[in-house]
Amino acid sequence: MKTFGTIGMTLGIALVILGIYNLATKQFYGAIPLIIGCSLILLAMFPNRISILIFGHACIIIGCFLTTWGIYLLPYSEPTITNIFSRPLFWGIFSIMGGICANYHGFCRCIKK
Repeated sequence: MKTFGTIGMTLGIALVILGIYNLATKQFYGAIPLIIGCSLILLAMFPNRISILIFGHACIIIGCFLTTWGIYLLPYSEPTITNIFSRPLFWGIFSIMGGICANYHGFCRCIKK
């Protein structure tokens, strides 16, 4: 029997609350933590291959959105370390690579048993 993912569930609930708060204050980017939080809750509740693949695809979709948003913000950003790590371009590429990793793990031999 697999254990219940308490850390993933806690992070997922926190992200869902943050996403709902951001959407309630009319900030359009509130959908990003809401989608990631929902997929983390799904992954914590049902730790199987399908939920890993859903999480991976959600990360790729959010990463593509963040990368596009970050490219549009490039003319307005300064090349400092703080701006590099706080702008959506970095987190978009990070999210795309994490989603690809999750999708490959969904087809891994340790999951297919």
